[in-house]
Amino acid sequence: MALMITDECINCDVCEPECPNDAISMGDEFYQIDTNKCTECVGHFDEPQCVQLCPVACIPIHPQHVESREMLMAKFNRLQALKA
Repeated sequence: MALMITDECINCDVCEPECPNDAISMGDEFYQIDTNKCTECVGHFDEPQCVQLCPVACIPIHPQHVESREMLMAKFNRLQALKA
């Protein structure tokens, strides 16, 4: 499952530098998560770092991008291959 940032985001800049996949960037009004890059930190950490650090709890699971842990690991492996 990819994550998403809701419009409750206060643009505190905490999540963006912590994303190991560079999936978080500034959108038109608030931060956004690229669902093609979000692995919920699978392959990097036990828990999504953005969710743990967000002071307003505005990062839920994206309902239109539901993925299993296996799918997230496959995405992680694909992203790592692109970096090589």
